[in-house]
Amino acid sequence: MPKSRRDRVVALTQTKKKDREWKGGLIENVREALEVYTSVYAFRCQNLRNNTFKDLKADLCETSRFFMGSNKVLQVALGKGPEDEQKEHLSQVSTHITGHCGLVFTNLTKDDLTVAMKKYQVSDFARTGSVAPETVVVEKGNVHGKHGGLMEHTLEPTLRKNGMPTKLNRGVIELLADHLVCKEGDCISPQGAILLRLFGHELATFKMDLLCGWPILAVCFFVFVLDFVSRIEPAWCSYLVCPPTTCRADSQALTVSFSPRSSQN
Repeated sequence: MPKSRRDRVVALTQTKKKDREWKGGLIENVREALEVYTSVYAFRCQNLRNNTFKDLKADLCETSRFFMGSNKVLQVALGKGPEDEQKEHLSQVSTHITGHCGLVFTNLTKDDLTVAMKKYQVSDFARTGSVAPETVVVEKGNVHGKHGGLMEHTLEPTLRKNGMPTKLNRGVIELLADHLVCKEGDCISPQGAILLRLFGHELATFKMDLLCGWPILAVCFFVFVLDFVSRIEPAWCSYLVCPPTTCRADSQALTVSFSPRSSQN
């Protein structure tokens, strides 16, 4: 039987594809921010929560501006190499824009920006596909809810639907055997995400970590790796950075010593 011409796949989504015009606007906005703010930092998001991120942007709207989008577009905006970078050595920031990253242009210092980001570091329920930071097991017996009391009997079908061997015993939910909800290091399943929410286990933490920074008014480049900070000086200087094993636990920057190279004729 011939294929009907009326049989067509129709997309029901209302989301428009990000076209060349949107990408060009993002590049233009990033380059305009280079002329307005004193520093640019690359940051990485973990367990992004949109509402909390909006609150952070609203709190820092007078001193900072955040950009998140296609990593390749952000790299093009800053410059991928010395030949097309917008500022001297700015292309080194582009090399750190990988994964779930973004850019923040700010007039704040690195310490003030870090304090503002930690202020909005919140815990939330883990979502499907995220890695479990710990193992959660529900023990055999009467099932208790997130508030400590016995769980409502109306939730028994939901628990059974999501893999828990349960039954109602005189209006009390009883678990017939120990049930593993999630295992440390494994991805959380859809059923596990629902059970974690029902039992009140908040295993995800929204946090933002600075990866590197570029003070636009200075000729230096900073790379932040946990509590270890290295500084890359201009080509006419050599630098020596203390090994990571000497890092202090107070997250303060390490001392960096450098000396000018001898001029060559």
